[in-house]
Amino acid sequence: MYKILSINPGSTSTKFAVYENETLICLHTIRHSVEDLKPFLSLLDQCSFRKKLMLDYLQKDGIFLSDLSAVVGRGGLIRPVESGVYTVNEKLITDLKSPHTLEHASNLGGIIALEIASNIPNCKAYIADPVVVDEFQEVSRISGLPELPRRSMFHALNHKAIGRKYAETIGTEYEKLNLVIAHLGGGISVAAHLKGKVIDSNQGLGGYGPFSPERAGTLDAGLLVEMCFSEKYSESEIQQMLVGNGGLMAHLGINDTKIIEQQSENGNKTAKLLLEAMAYNVGKEIGSMLAVLHGSADAVILTGGIAHSKLIIDYIKQMITPLAKFAVFPGEDEMEALAMSGLRVLRGELAKDY
Repeated sequence: MYKILSINPGSTSTKFAVYENETLICLHTIRHSVEDLKPFLSLLDQCSFRKKLMLDYLQKDGIFLSDLSAVVGRGGLIRPVESGVYTVNEKLITDLKSPHTLEHASNLGGIIALEIASNIPNCKAYIADPVVVDEFQEVSRISGLPELPRRSMFHALNHKAIGRKYAETIGTEYEKLNLVIAHLGGGISVAAHLKGKVIDSNQGLGGYGPFSPERAGTLDAGLLVEMCFSEKYSESEIQQMLVGNGGLMAHLGINDTKIIEQQSENGNKTAKLLLEAMAYNVGKEIGSMLAVLHGSADAVILTGGIAHSKLIIDYIKQMITPLAKFAVFPGEDEMEALAMSGLRVLRGELAKDY
């Protein structure tokens, strides 16, 4: 029997869970207010603060750290890697802490995991399927400017977990299937999975693809350049428009699709149009990924929090059903995905070295 601690730090929260094999033992989300985080000059300075809060909760739950077999943290914005589970080593920690690494709360996952695991006998720290998983085919990397190649950056952890989960439901293996998977959340990523490898995807953080509740997605590059040099906005303001205040947030000042869908049901035509436009863009992106797979997809799968929305799912389904089999796995369970990644290693799968 293995006990595994999963850690998923977010910008304003720290989620963590303990699993005993496949069984969830405890799950917590600690919210961090602006005042909580104000004393810390940088993201890295928050490590001890977040770790102590977690350990206090675990103690109250009666979880003994000495019983843990593995600690699995959310992978950060490190160098591009293949999909899989990685042992947290010195090179990984160096990159997570590097000033050249993009600052993101997920960077704390591997750091905190190692700090906890290093004090427990026979316990190791891992990360699994970070957003920088890169399995692109070479032709997918080329853009119209050699200075700006297309980058692989998507919700790899949930994509891979849902691919495996779908494969289980039909009695086969993820590595034997061709899938188009769309993660619909605060950010949206749509990827072509060819026999277990993601060979193409939109850039789901601040790049191209469908707009989302808080990200602008693909824009008219010429107009964006004009905006950048208009002297009306600072660089940080433009960045916020692209990630954080883009998408539905830019149009409505709201990033909660549940509220927007309720407004639509109450007769707000603008709210309905914007949700349909977001769904339309997702459908177009799915179509392009079907083309990447030469039309031979075993299924199109929608997942993520927005996959609970009937309006959005129905709209995409109408676009895609004539083209491929359609499946929906609403929500995302990154804590389970992290824990099951650790469990696979404990049961014999080889962890990779970074």
